[in-house]
Amino acid sequence: MAEEILEPELPIVDPHHHLWDRRTYAAPNESAEHPFMTAIRPAQRYLLDELIADTSSHNVVATVFVECRAFYKADGPAELQPVGETEFVNGVAAMSASGMYGDFRACAGIVGRADLLLGDAVVPVLEAHVRAGGGRFQGIRNSASWDADTEVLGPLHRGEAGLYLSEPFRSGFKHLAPMGLSFDAWLLEPQLPELTDLARAFPETTIVLDHVGTPLGRASYEGRLPERFGVWRDNIGELAKSPNVVVKLGGLAMAFCNFPSFLAQPRAPSSQLADEWRPYIETCIGAFGPERCMFESNFPVDMGACDYATLWNAFKRLAAGASAQEKAALFAGTASRVYRLEL
Repeated sequence: MAEEILEPELPIVDPHHHLWDRRTYAAPNESAEHPFMTAIRPAQRYLLDELIADTSSHNVVATVFVECRAFYKADGPAELQPVGETEFVNGVAAMSASGMYGDFRACAGIVGRADLLLGDAVVPVLEAHVRAGGGRFQGIRNSASWDADTEVLGPLHRGEAGLYLSEPFRSGFKHLAPMGLSFDAWLLEPQLPELTDLARAFPETTIVLDHVGTPLGRASYEGRLPERFGVWRDNIGELAKSPNVVVKLGGLAMAFCNFPSFLAQPRAPSSQLADEWRPYIETCIGAFGPERCMFESNFPVDMGACDYATLWNAFKRLAAGASAQEKAALFAGTASRVYRLEL
């Protein structure tokens, strides 16, 4: 039975979702035959229709798209191929902005991908994204996720350790702030000190930590969430000392975290999700404050543990004790400010 929607009038800006069609296509190293892929990509198709169906369950007024290696250009220079994703998403945003689908504004902000290892040569790529985004392009995401245990990330294990610490990466990263672009960081819990180092080296750049830093409960980390919580908490506290960093509260339904609710049958209720996630969410809000925190759906990835309506009910349960002003920041205000949305 579907849950009753809590606080149905509360405005929400969902600052982290993806769009893709992987029914006949998989990104490099993401073979659909890999047994872990169905957990990582629980939906083969997630486009505007699916997004509207999900967001209509709550009062979601706008969203931010985050890169997922979808709809790249099929030809042209390799470094410019990710601009195809921005072109596609801006088209989806234009469809939504037509008003034909109501007041909802899908992809009001766009976070794309550019290889910052290009150094100074990344500038033309960033400029191409900005042009393609039609005023909606707000930032870049480069994943640094890596672990010595290759089974932690499975088919998503790529690259090398220490990306955010490398000089070639930072030679490209330095161009973000002058162009008014933010940076979304996806890395794993043991890597959090690397992001702290990056944030302190570039205090002018707005950095968004995705998925509360991705606590790990898979492969060699299975059963170790309680054991590693203190390490994660201390690293979050250090990261929060950098005022240019904000954090997305979500992503805890991913397979990498492997909470008991993941793939539970029947699906776990929002009360169970809230109980499992509470230590992480409350620690982040305590460290960063509501003005530097934003709830995120991470859909359709988090679909592996819950549906969209249940996910946001869980977040509303977690924020039940917050003031009206704090809720306004957590559910919409921080996202609108950080991604400079014009709503």
